[in-house]
Amino acid sequence: MSGVNAAPPPSLLLVQGDEELLAARAVAAAVEAARAADPGADVRDYEAGQLAAGEVAEMLSPSLFGGHRVLALRNGQDARKELAAALLAYAKSPDPDVTLIVTHLGGAKGKAFADGLRKAGATVIPAMKLKNDRERIGFVRDEFRRAGGRCDEAAASALLAAVGNDLREIAAACSQLLADTDGKVTEAVVARYYKGRAEVSGFTVADAAMIGDLPGALEALRWALHVGVDPVPISDALADGVRTVARVASAGKGNPYQLASTLGMPAWKIQKAQERSRGWTPEGLVDAMRAAADCNAAVKGGAEDRGYALERAVSAVAAARRGGGVR
Repeated sequence: MSGVNAAPPPSLLLVQGDEELLAARAVAAAVEAARAADPGADVRDYEAGQLAAGEVAEMLSPSLFGGHRVLALRNGQDARKELAAALLAYAKSPDPDVTLIVTHLGGAKGKAFADGLRKAGATVIPAMKLKNDRERIGFVRDEFRRAGGRCDEAAASALLAAVGNDLREIAAACSQLLADTDGKVTEAVVARYYKGRAEVSGFTVADAAMIGDLPGALEALRWALHVGVDPVPISDALADGVRTVARVASAGKGNPYQLASTLGMPAWKIQKAQERSRGWTPEGLVDAMRAAADCNAAVKGGAEDRGYALERAVSAVAAARRGGGVR
């Protein structure tokens, strides 16, 4: 019989972080666990900022009909003082037949409430945004692993280049690739699957500019803009390319795998940056960083012609690589 041997989730659960997908998954997993233990569990979902202390007290009071109850409270950082105080008082002696789930963005707002839940013994599930390529690559590989598939580092990197850094889009892409392949995903598989889209990504533009290939960079840029690639990720890719080469160059020569932990980036990216750094001078990198920063400001600041701002930046980076400086 369903749920006979299943254990309900903890009585207090704090999902803390600003990554919506991870937070949503944590809440869904807790609700699923409660329903596995008790298929008739009463599940209620509320926004913390819209609830009064009295309403929550009624929801958390013992039920005359028994059964497990789940109260998911979204955006706990928005809870008013009276509500936070009532919940913290309840947290000191929670009802074992109730699962209270609180999501919290993890910032300064409502920090005392989150800290109070921690001190009361809440089980904490981190849901922070992934900050770098290493974490996103790890996420991609975990997505495949959880579904019984396989994906190496190069394939994960190619997938990110094709779909960008939005976690929901990444998860959807992983799911689609798993459905449409045998589960063994390589860089070649990703390239075939996303042919056209990956070829006109901002990374393609940045790679050409970083090796001084101005005609190739401009051709890729114009095609990307023509097919509707947003200027912002192109500008971000260009800035990331320059920053990465500058960081790797400043670290000196070394084994990419040994430098990975020091620089906080995957070994494949360090190896690629080491190859890109050949031919760059410190002065050229300074010029390129200035050009990329100016481009970012123009593109994100609502410049009238964002395409022109990108062309100017690409030309400046390629010229800096060739030792011509910024024009």
